[in-house]
Parts: sequence; structure tokens; C-alpha cells
Amino acid sequence: MSIDIQERISKLTQELNEYNYQYYVLANSVISDYDFDQKLKELEGLEAAYPQYMDPNSPTQKVGGDITQKFSTVRHRWPMMSLGNTYNEQELREFDERVRKVVGDQVQYVCELKFDGLSISITYENGRLLRAVTRGDGTQGDDVTNNVKTIRSVPHQLDKADYPSLFEIRGEIFMHRAAFERLNKQRETNGEQTYANPRNFASGTIKLQDPKEVAKRPLDCFLYFLYAENRNRLFDSHWDSIQAVKSWGFQICEHTTLCHHIDEILAFVNYWDEARHQLSYDIDGIVIKVNDYAQQEELGFTAKSPRWAISYKYKAERVETALKSITYQVGRTGAVTPVANLKPVLLAGTTVKRASLHNANEIARLDLHEGDTVYVEKGGEIIPKIIGVNNAKRAVGTSPIVYPVVCPECGAPLIRQEGEAVHYCPNEEGCKPQIVGKLQHFIGRKMMDIQGMGDETIETFYKLGLLRKIADIYTLKDHRDRLKTLERFGDKSIENMLMGIEFSKNKPFEKVLFSLGIRHVGETIARKLAQHFKTIERMALASVEEIANVQDIGGRIAESVHTYLHDEHHILEIAKLQAAGLCFEVEEQEVVLAGHSLEGKTFLISGVFTDFSREELAQLIESHGGKMVSSISAKLNYLVAGDKMGPSKLAKAEKLHVPIISDKDILNMINQQN
Repeated sequence: MSIDIQERISKLTQELNEYNYQYYVLANSVISDYDFDQKLKELEGLEAAYPQYMDPNSPTQKVGGDITQKFSTVRHRWPMMSLGNTYNEQELREFDERVRKVVGDQVQYVCELKFDGLSISITYENGRLLRAVTRGDGTQGDDVTNNVKTIRSVPHQLDKADYPSLFEIRGEIFMHRAAFERLNKQRETNGEQTYANPRNFASGTIKLQDPKEVAKRPLDCFLYFLYAENRNRLFDSHWDSIQAVKSWGFQICEHTTLCHHIDEILAFVNYWDEARHQLSYDIDGIVIKVNDYAQQEELGFTAKSPRWAISYKYKAERVETALKSITYQVGRTGAVTPVANLKPVLLAGTTVKRASLHNANEIARLDLHEGDTVYVEKGGEIIPKIIGVNNAKRAVGTSPIVYPVVCPECGAPLIRQEGEAVHYCPNEEGCKPQIVGKLQHFIGRKMMDIQGMGDETIETFYKLGLLRKIADIYTLKDHRDRLKTLERFGDKSIENMLMGIEFSKNKPFEKVLFSLGIRHVGETIARKLAQHFKTIERMALASVEEIANVQDIGGRIAESVHTYLHDEHHILEIAKLQAAGLCFEVEEQEVVLAGHSLEGKTFLISGVFTDFSREELAQLIESHGGKMVSSISAKLNYLVAGDKMGPSKLAKAEKLHVPIISDKDILNMINQQN
């Protein structure tokens, strides 16, 4: 049973990470919002019940996906987090109950339409538009300032008003349906690729390299959230801030509403379930936010989303269409994914031609036969899913779909490990999609971040025989003359690429380890392994049990790492990368603290403070050796309490006799030992 649970967690983690990458990076939707959220909830439940199997790189612990390689990267000053989702009234009521349990019954909510577009963060300095950055991976995004400046509803310069000298405003870039239909029709007439829906058109447009081309496509933007230093001193609530933002000249949605209890929220949700079809743009739900800023701070955040907000999503639409055929795609890890090719059908305003079937179990569950009439579902702009078969329309004598036994790319016999739903091609040394996929993974932004190389470049070099192994990237400098004969490879682009390859040698061990593409080893796992073993040699000498004993590393990951490091092809590859100058050991750095007066003490911050933000106070504590924790327990040394602290935390601290101190007490504790 534990093996089945562990494998299910692993499978869900891999699936959801891939869906995030497709959605956020490629503007490509492969699963409906509803099905994604159901899988995410299942994973959250399993991780809560079996935390020993949780992958630190789990989609429940991060936001979104990776960023593109077309624009310069900017780190968000305030992370762009995602929201928790729900699809029913009961879960909304439970959200309200959780909020009231922490902050009391005096609570208001702001209800907003959930726009179906592209999230954007825009920074203004002295009233002038300074920078516009996409969500990216939630931590950093693409600088698309020049493109955003083409949107007529986004002001370049604000009139004089009482706005902060520096602030960020968050919003959603979208395209009205009429503009989408007109532009798509033009593209079809011109023989150009059409877009599936307004959201994809807006996303594709904002990532164009030429702002002049962006200006030809009418984008729009609603702004809905303000960030600034000491924002709580400017406004008491989210509602106050968006009214101010409107007065500064920003476009906010006229339908945003202030609600005082859950029944008002539900009335708003139900009204827009019908009225949304009368809007000129797409929405796929409602966002509900606690209004009071102090209460927001008291409620805090999970690893990926605020506890003071939730997204209610409307359910998907469903149609019938014919299953024409099934094709099979091979990924970087060798996983073989079936894809249903459908008779084109209009669904939720877009034409659907394909749907993912995930694995052999899904095909068996649906009992798919050749030529079946199937039910297809999708919410808003998302990629569809086959949810069932209309057996009444099944032709007599049709054969059930039989999953292949050999790789569709290289012909190698497929394998299916015990407890897994996915079939794999084991021919990683000779199967093109796996080779190309590993190379593309290696050069990626969160991996080795090799500037001047992209997925198309990898494909080209593979076809020419220049790349077969990762180590071949570091021999490209020996092929300068041949590179100069290729189309679209001028002297400058070649030198930029070779410089990017050379710079990648400075990446730390943890990045190199992540870039190798070891199965089950994500960014966080790679960092933990590198920090524990310090060198690749020590890691290779460790047994499966020794690897599994590293914090957050389970048996499945340990087995994968051990197998990889003892494969003769991988041993040779690592030796070549070491010879090329890549780093395979941790460079230790000494951490210097401002002081040690709080060393060995744990702290939790709650409420609002006059002289510090909570972040500043936390940094001050940590810089003097203190440790921040996220919950109250008998082991907590101090609760640092400010104004408007939640009643539940206060009651628990008093019950456990935890000392309650102020920010001034912290300063006294530091100064006394200085």
C-alpha cells in the first residue's frame, strides 16, 4: 500500500509540473482547470497524510512554471503567488470559517471577476511607468515593458496625485472577444497560424519581440492590486487602495464589489455565472479577498498562495465529437503519453482538435474503441479532456484501443514499472525525443541557463550530428567553421552562444546536478543532495540507504540517484563534464551575522507594527541569530505581537504560556548584548 501511495504522489507531481510548464511557459493548455485542481487537491491530501513521500519540488509548494528565454529576466520584489481554487459553495463557506477563526467575525471581502488573461506586474517611479514584468515562475519573470507600453489603458505617466514615489500594481492583460475573432480571421485569410482563444492570443502577443507588432493587436488591461513599501500606512484595506488607484488614472474593473458576509459573496458568484456571457471579455471565475490589510497579514501565506484569498472557478462546458486516432509522444524521461486526435468541434468559444489521455490506465478506464463518439470537457481556455464515451453511438464490431508495446520513435520495447501508470522507453541513449529533451532541459533557464541557445538550436545541432550527449555542448567551440556555414548563424550569434556556454561553467554544483535530468531530482532535491554530500564523488560512493537518509529524500529518489550515478554511460558523461570545467563540488561560503544576541531562540511575528514591516522585523531577528517559525507551539520562545493580532494566536500563546513581547523588546534584547 505504501509503495502505491508513494508512486501515486510521484505520478501526480510529475503530471502537474508538466501541466504548469505547458500552461505558463508555452501558453498551451493540456488539462481543464477543474481536472487540474482535482489532481492538485488529491496530491495535497496525500502529502498531508504521508509527508514522508512529498517531493519538495511538488507543485503544491511552488507557483506556475518556468520563464521563457526571449526577454531579460527580472526578479519580483513581491512574489506573484497563485490562489487556492474551489468549485463549490461548501468550500467557500469553509474558507470564510477559516478566516473568521483567525481574525474574528469583523471581516469584509472584496469580490473581483477572475479575468482569463496574462498576469502582469507594473512598476511606477515618481508617477512614470518604469517596468512591466510577466508572472514567469512567480519569483522572476520576463521584462516586457516596451510591449505593455503599447496598451492604451496602461498610463505611461500619472497626473500629480498622492501616490507613493515607488510602487507596483498588478493586473491582467487580455483581449476582447470581438478583437480576437477579427484578428484570428485575418490570420486565417493570410494563411497564418490561428490562436485557440483570446487568452492565448494575448499571451502570444505580449511575448512578441517587436513592440510595433504588439501595437497592431488591441490588448487591454485591468489593474487590481497595489504593492508599496509601508502600504499599510497609506491604506487600511484593499478596497481603499483600489479606489485610490482608480483616482490615479488606472483602469479597474467596474464590477468589483465589497461584500460583508458569505451570503453576499455567493450571490455575487451566482450572478456572474450567468452574466459573464454578456461581457466583452472572458472570465473563468471570481476572486474573493479579505479586505483589511492587517487581517491579511495575520492570515499570512502557505508556500504558494495567500490564506486571505481564494478563487471560485466556474465549471467546464461539454460537447460530443468523434475520436479520429491516437498518437503517442515520448518525453525527456522516456515517458510515453497518448494524445487523442479529435474531429474538430467548437467548445467554450474555441475549436478543439486534440486531448491528452495521460496513460494506458486512462484509455482502459474510458474503454476507448476506434472511432468512438466521446464527451469532451474544458473550462474557459483550457485544453480539453475526454471524460467519457457515448456507447449508444459506438459502431458494431469496432476494436478497443490497444496501447503500443514498442516505442513509437525508436521501436524499443516499452517497460512499465510496478506501481506506475506510465509506460517508458528504456532506450535513453538512442531515442531522439529523449536525447533532444535532455539537452533542452540542460540549457534551460533554471538549469544551466546557457544564453544564445534555445530549443530550436538544439534540434538543429542534433540533426547535424553536432550534439548527441550533454558533454558535446562543451565541444561546439571546436566546430566554429562548420557553425558559420549554417543558416541564421552569424559570427555574432555564434560568439554569443559560445560565450554563454563558457559562462555556464560558473554554475554551482546544485545547478549542474539538477541540469543532468536525473529522474525524480528537481531543483530542491538537487540542492539538498549537493549540500549534504558536497561532491559528486561522495554521492556516487553512498549507498541507497545513505542517500535516502538525507532530509526529504525518500527511497524512490535515492534509488534513482544511485542507479544514475552507477550507469557506465553517465559515469563517462560526468567525467567529460568535469574535464570541461563544470563544478561538481560545493564551494563553502562563510555566513557573517550582525550579532548573536538572539541565537538559539525561536520567534513568531503577528500583527502590524509602527516602525517595522513584518519582513524587516524578521530579517532583524535572523541577522542576530534568531530563528523564525510559522506556528505557535510549546517550544516557541517568543510571540512578537503588534496591533490587530488575531484572537486565535493570542489565545493559543496564552494557553501555552508563550512569552508575548513587542518589537521594542526585540530591540532591547539585541542592544543589551551589544
